[in-house]
Amino acid sequence: MKKSLGRRLFLGCNLVFLALLSLMCLMPILHILSISFSSGSAASAGKVLLWPVEFTPAAYQNVFGKPEYLRAFWVTIQRVVLGTAISMFLTILTAYPLSKETHQFGMRTFYAWIFVFTILFNGGLIPWYMTIKAVGLIDSIWALVLPGAVQVFNIILLLNFYRNLPKELEESSRIDGAGHFTTLWKIYAPLSLPALATTGLFTIVWHWNSWFDGMILMNHPDHYPLQTFLQSIIIKMDLRFLKSQDIELMQKLSDRTSKAAQIFVAAFPILVIYPVLQRFFIKGIVMGSVKE
Repeated sequence: MKKSLGRRLFLGCNLVFLALLSLMCLMPILHILSISFSSGSAASAGKVLLWPVEFTPAAYQNVFGKPEYLRAFWVTIQRVVLGTAISMFLTILTAYPLSKETHQFGMRTFYAWIFVFTILFNGGLIPWYMTIKAVGLIDSIWALVLPGAVQVFNIILLLNFYRNLPKELEESSRIDGAGHFTTLWKIYAPLSLPALATTGLFTIVWHWNSWFDGMILMNHPDHYPLQTFLQSIIIKMDLRFLKSQDIELMQKLSDRTSKAAQIFVAAFPILVIYPVLQRFFIKGIVMGSVKE
């Protein structure tokens, strides 16, 4: 069927608009990448736009050239893997019973309000720290993983997704003799892949970007996650962590190139992961956020 002139103009305008919007989203990333590969003098003088000036990988040598950085990177990888796995497991186990009707789970509303209460109110930084210290988690990887293992927003998103699934699925599984755990892991979990991909992406981003808890809960720099270590080295420029052989390298850097390298290193894993999960993202958000 031939498209009318108005329809072609509408599609053309949409194409131009979306192309410009995509370019606007891409330009800041290219700008940061260009600064990170430019010399410190060129970056400080504001000469860098979308292409490196006086190309040098010195900023990345500063980030990846020392064992301390690689150790911090490994701590962050451990945190993301353990934190995401534990958080997703607890999210699934919590969202399933809370998705039931009141006649199926009489205390559902009570427990749901307890979770909502934690979004609105918290005990504060000092009780949070004292609790973690009292259970012996300070200066361990578990201090970065367990305190944030239960993400209430993700639970709400997933339980609403479960409530949108046909009730006949559970009824047919119960007729066949399946219990709640079998129904959850063999029926609900496979059907909730879009929502799980969405909540998983949120959890990965949260763990990857977190730096404050590492600064508070880790007593030794060897246990810092990547973001905390970079914050200590680049933002504060703490000279206690610099060695004599780093002086020549630091002369090639500026505050802008160092921060640009930090930003891109922090963003790169998410830039790789997001395209993989993107096809689930919109469906998971829409189906998990609205209860019909």
